[in-house]
Amino acid sequence: MKYIIFIIIFFYPLNILASSKELIKNKLNQTNSISFKFTQKIGKKTEEGECVILYPKKILCKYDDIFDKILVSNGRSLVINSKKISNYLRYNLEDTPLNLILDKKFLLEKLDQVKAIQENEETFYFEVIHNDNLLNIFFDKINYDIKGWTTTDIYLNRVETKLYNIEVNMMIDENTFRVQNYIN
Repeated sequence: MKYIIFIIIFFYPLNILASSKELIKNKLNQTNSISFKFTQKIGKKTEEGECVILYPKKILCKYDDIFDKILVSNGRSLVINSKKISNYLRYNLEDTPLNLILDKKFLLEKLDQVKAIQENEETFYFEVIHNDNLLNIFFDKINYDIKGWTTTDIYLNRVETKLYNIEVNMMIDENTFRVQNYIN
């Protein structure tokens, strides 16, 4: 009897984590689009705004600032524009951590490779190291929605992004992600 109790106590937490991993994978698999508000910390600077993501690799973020900052990706290029800069900034999406975050197939493959999902009071999370980039992805403990991420930007700053007011699988017009729409 002692052995059965020991086995149950020892393996029960592993079963919870394994089922959480499967629930996260199922939720991510079923998600085609996400709309959310965000808070982003880069060093001591905090920014807020709202975004829509359309898998694979499309995002539009509008920041709540006096400069009307916009970040948009059409799946290949990432453009950042605002009234603060005289010209827009254009990056190859593959050269940014967003390339990994916006790639649902990549995230699902990495989830398959993770032995155990970590957790804290509010979220489940897992760590990905890819091409010397460290990425942590966080998921809600209640509904398994993506809840945020931490990365390092191209200037080697730690970037923490937290999502809230999340809606999934809304209809989104593909033209929303045309970078030409957001270039001065």
